[in-house]
Amino acid sequence: MRIDPELAATLAAVADEGTLDAASRRLRITPSAVSQRLKSLEEQLGRILLVRSKPARLTAAGEAVVRLARQVALLEHDALAGVGIDDDGSGRRIVVPLAVNADSMATWFLAPMARLSATHDIDVDLHRDDQNFTARLLESGTVMAAVTSEETPVAGCTVSPLGVLEYRAMAERGFVERWFPDGVTREALARAPFVDFDRRDTLQHEWLAAMSVAPQGVPRHYVPASHDYAVAVALGLGWGMVPRLQETPDLVALGGPTLRVALHWQQWNLRSTLLDTIAAEVAAEARRVLAPVAGPRRPRRR
Repeated sequence: MRIDPELAATLAAVADEGTLDAASRRLRITPSAVSQRLKSLEEQLGRILLVRSKPARLTAAGEAVVRLARQVALLEHDALAGVGIDDDGSGRRIVVPLAVNADSMATWFLAPMARLSATHDIDVDLHRDDQNFTARLLESGTVMAAVTSEETPVAGCTVSPLGVLEYRAMAERGFVERWFPDGVTREALARAPFVDFDRRDTLQHEWLAAMSVAPQGVPRHYVPASHDYAVAVALGLGWGMVPRLQETPDLVALGGPTLRVALHWQQWNLRSTLLDTIAAEVAAEARRVLAPVAGPRRPRRR
């Protein structure tokens, strides 16, 4: 049995766009034709590939087909570029879905994407998630590569170290004067509010534990966006673990340990010139701005 690449690409379009109508506009065919292609593919494979919800959701079988579709599209793009052929004479563009954690997106990851976009016919589709969860997007076939905390490669992927994001406990000067008039003591830390990224973010908790303070019961605010998180700390909403790349002169360091989050690049294990070019550009930027990996640490950050 063989999977028709056109049918697989149709399923991928529905997964990307969320609905059959949106996929039909992207593919420039009718919604009825999209539905018929999906039905034909499911009948051929004898599997349900898509849950027709809003947005549409892939089944495990559907994820496998979408991963194949993206791999075929990537290899086809490389092949056409290699022989100097494009479909319409204006350059053949390809969508490149990548997963990246919020702090990397806000501090260093967009610069290499901009350089790549200036020199290659690619449309970058960035998926933002906690670095501990971006590898799942690789497994599902949603993305071709990811910035992740996972050192162990996902099945069918390669992994290489990028560097380390360093975080220090910081606060606005007025906040420090109000909450820590006698210094950053255990008693003051138990009362002073801090800023959490979301309920999966434990970096503040780790720092409090290192300062011998139980995080349970300490007041906290939730600000689930990296740029807004740094702004919230700078405005005095609370103290927080701020990446060194986002530190500003109006922030005061509270002392205690600098926490280090090791990042890795995982990508599909394919002989793809385009994917290797993207990896090289990302690695070059990471070497420029991230701290070098100095030792193992289990990262727990956005």
